[in-house]
Amino acid sequence: MAIIKDVLYVRFRVTDLQAQQRFLDDFGFQTSIDDGLLLARGTDGSPYIYLAEESSEPAFVSVGFAAESEAALKEVAAIDSVPIESNTLPGGGLIARLTDPNGFAVEVVANIADRPLLTEAVRSDFNDGVEKHRLGERVAFAAPECLIKRLGHVVLMVNDFSETFEWYQRRLGLLISDEIVMDKDGQEQTLGAFTRCNRGEEYVDHHTMFFINAGHSDFNHAAFEVGNWDVLMQSHYALKKAGHQHSFGVGKHILGSQTFDYWKDPNGFMLEHFTDGDLFNESFGPHKRSPADLLGTHWGPEGMPGQ
Repeated sequence: MAIIKDVLYVRFRVTDLQAQQRFLDDFGFQTSIDDGLLLARGTDGSPYIYLAEESSEPAFVSVGFAAESEAALKEVAAIDSVPIESNTLPGGGLIARLTDPNGFAVEVVANIADRPLLTEAVRSDFNDGVEKHRLGERVAFAAPECLIKRLGHVVLMVNDFSETFEWYQRRLGLLISDEIVMDKDGQEQTLGAFTRCNRGEEYVDHHTMFFINAGHSDFNHAAFEVGNWDVLMQSHYALKKAGHQHSFGVGKHILGSQTFDYWKDPNGFMLEHFTDGDLFNESFGPHKRSPADLLGTHWGPEGMPGQ
C-alpha cells in the first residue's frame, strides 16, 4: 500500500515577509499573506506548497508530505507514537508531526481540501527537426494565473545517509532511484541517493527527496515544476530583470533528466525551477551511479548548485 502521494510543501522562517512575497511572485507562485503567514500555491489543487513566517533569524522549518489516506497517516503516526492533530492551515485536514534523525521537522498530512485548479501555462504545438505539429500558425502562449505547477522534490544535507534513508523508508516508503557511490580505499562509499515515492505501478518523479551524505544537517534546495521549457526560460529572464540572485543553470541533469534553473531567495535559500523530468514506477531501480553522473549534465554547467 502506498504511504504517501507526494511531497507537498516546504516551510521557512524569513527576515522580511514582504520582500519574500515579492521574490515568490517573481518566481511564479500565486501568494497571499494571512495573519503573518505567507502562503504560496501553484496551479495544482493544493492550497499551499510553500509557507513562511517572519523571524529575526532565517531558517528552514519543515517539509510536508501528503499521505495516501487517513489510514496511512495513522500508520505513520503510530511508528513514533505521535498524535494526529487537526491541521489549522487552509484546507484543514489532519497532520502528524515527526522529527527525523537529523532534527528536521517532517509533517505528514491527510484530507486537505483542494482549491480550484488555476490556469496553467500552455503554448501551441512544437515543430522540431523530425516532426512538425504547428502548421499555418504562429507560436501562441496562454496567459497563466501562475507559472509554478507543484513542489517536485526537496534536497537535504544529512548526518548519516543510511540512518536517514532507513528512517524515511520505514515511515514514508521511499525507494532509491539512483545511489551515488565512489570507491575509497577499496571500499564503496555512499555519497547520497535520489529517492522517490512508491506508488506501485503508477509512475512518479525520479526523485522526491535527495539525501546528501554530508556529515552535517542543512537544507540544500527545493524544486518546483513549471509547465514547459518556455516557462522556465521566461521565468529566468524575468527573475534576472528583477535583480534576483541567480545560482546555477540553465542546464539538463543526467540523473533525473530535469531541465533546471536555480535561484537564491532574499535569505539565501535556494529554489529551483524544473521541467521535463524522468518518471519511474516500482519496477525501476535501484541503480548505483558515479559522482560524475551526479555532477555532469547533458548540457549546461556542470557541478553542484550553490558551489
